[in-house]
Amino acid sequence: MPLLCKKQSIGYMMIKVHPLFLVMLIVWILSGQIHQYALLMGALLWHELGHIAVSKWYGVRIEKLTLLPFGGRIELGSQASFHQRMWIASGGPIFTVIAYIGGAYLPILWQEPWQTLQIALLLVNLLPVYPLDGGQIISNAILTVYPTTKLYEIYIAWSFYALTFLVVMTLFMLPETIIVLTLSLLLWSETLAEWKIRKYRTAYEKIVLRRLT
Repeated sequence: MPLLCKKQSIGYMMIKVHPLFLVMLIVWILSGQIHQYALLMGALLWHELGHIAVSKWYGVRIEKLTLLPFGGRIELGSQASFHQRMWIASGGPIFTVIAYIGGAYLPILWQEPWQTLQIALLLVNLLPVYPLDGGQIISNAILTVYPTTKLYEIYIAWSFYALTFLVVMTLFMLPETIIVLTLSLLLWSETLAEWKIRKYRTAYEKIVLRRLT
């Protein structure tokens, strides 16, 4: 379900909705918990806005934004350096911290659930596993300091094995863990896709960045 947002100074951004996003939305509606999902999506979209804000600060074009059940996935233009990608990945957690602080000014009824949600979102996103923000920060920091494919491969492999372990564990705890399993499989598939193109990605980006500098 692709859309094009209005033209920005750094180009067009395609917005897509992942099928699982719609599935999760239907599940929450049928369960009568749409208000909780609305609160969650508000927090997640604010989180993604942090990534977008930092990318615009650096003048990096955002090629595509995909809305996922756990937030969003941003695809940056090839002109972004590893250093810039590291800080763009940090933008989401920074905005989440701002949202937590801002929660103190919400009505009493909303303060606790909003701030609890921000803490949970921050802890999950900062897990050192690709493709979460923590993993993006670490992987791009590695490529900034040591721009070698080998270290990057080791980190992606670690993320893949960690997510595989999580998927197996949640399988044994079904049906209570169906949501965690769904999200884990989504992250697992993205990590697998990154592993398959790891050498091509780093080689291509080195060539492009060399031309831009």
